[in-house]
Amino acid sequence: MGKRAARRANIKNTRQFFDDGHHPKDSGAINGSEAQDDLEGNVRPLFHGEKKYKKHRWTPMDDVPSDAARDQKYRKNVTPRNDSQKAFFKALDINPLVFAIGPAGTGKTYIAVAKAVEALERGKVGRIVLSRPAVEAGENLGYLPGDMEEKLSPYLRPLYDALADRLSAKRLKAMIADDIIEIAPIAFMRGRTLNNAFVVLDEAQNCTYGQLKMLLTRLGWHSTMVVTGDPEQSDLLPGLSGLDDIARKLEPSENIASIRFTKADVVRHPLVAEMITLI
Repeated sequence: MGKRAARRANIKNTRQFFDDGHHPKDSGAINGSEAQDDLEGNVRPLFHGEKKYKKHRWTPMDDVPSDAARDQKYRKNVTPRNDSQKAFFKALDINPLVFAIGPAGTGKTYIAVAKAVEALERGKVGRIVLSRPAVEAGENLGYLPGDMEEKLSPYLRPLYDALADRLSAKRLKAMIADDIIEIAPIAFMRGRTLNNAFVVLDEAQNCTYGQLKMLLTRLGWHSTMVVTGDPEQSDLLPGLSGLDDIARKLEPSENIASIRFTKADVVRHPLVAEMITLI
């Protein structure tokens, strides 16, 4: 038998040996079919007594202790993460009008949009109406090109992002085209009656008392309205925001829930809660 034939026979016997569940008796290297990559990506053979592990590539999180790494896992089913969110979930299920007031990062807008999508998918409402004031955060962007939808898009982007996180892009686009989901500025709400809808009014701290009164009276039959905002982050002139005032006046009503979030309820990055406390 020639050297090449002997080598092929040896390789064949070695592969059969591993397929039968055996281990090599000698400490020599096995053939290339049983090789693996090391941490640097270089291919090397396995040796006797060595286990075959999956290839691992270094990532920045490898240097972060496990107890310090934040949970960033996407959740299809949104669940409350603290007592305030639990009260918010309960209020959305039983009250036609809910105020969610508190600092940034407490999940007010995201939970409201998630519950709106859930109500739509379960057939509790026939459409979703999302609205927020077109107020710039302390700077004037000047003239914006495009049609009305393109001009308003930068102001309504947070609502698009929250919806896109709960629905596929294709489905979201189709629902907006069919008016099942409507995203509109506050300026276009006067004179409307929102029946059979889940209405979310976001960034309500940038609404005046008169605007909020107009918006709240848009509530129709078989509808739920959620008003979210942080009175401490108003972009209006001092004293113009009507959110805190109107929420306190409506708190005595048994059919209206007012959930007050605190700095301890922040579920965003831990630094957010720390910064809110310091500034």
